[in-house]
Amino acid sequence: MPPTDELSVAILRQLEASPDASQRELARSTGVSLGKLNFALRALVDKGWVKVGNFSRSQHKLGYAYLLTPRGIEAKAKLTQAFLARKMSEYDALRAEIERLQREVESG
Repeated sequence: MPPTDELSVAILRQLEASPDASQRELARSTGVSLGKLNFALRALVDKGWVKVGNFSRSQHKLGYAYLLTPRGIEAKAKLTQAFLARKMSEYDALRAEIERLQREVESG
């Protein structure tokens, strides 16, 4: 899974949990810069996976709510499945490497 897909999954998961999170909060929680988050979020909106709605947080500030569309929910499920498969494969390879190293240490 490309790094952009990993970021997409992270953003979609965060938006599902907190649709009213600010871009700054999303950037912090996903571990990317605000600029990179903005770029990735716009790509998700362009794909039709996220819908942006305005709402007022206070009298002096305008905020946004980021809502997953039905296509976004479906994409999140598929990306999560691919991410899990890749991580399981990495886990299996790491476990095999640990076992090999343990045998090597025990025998010599």
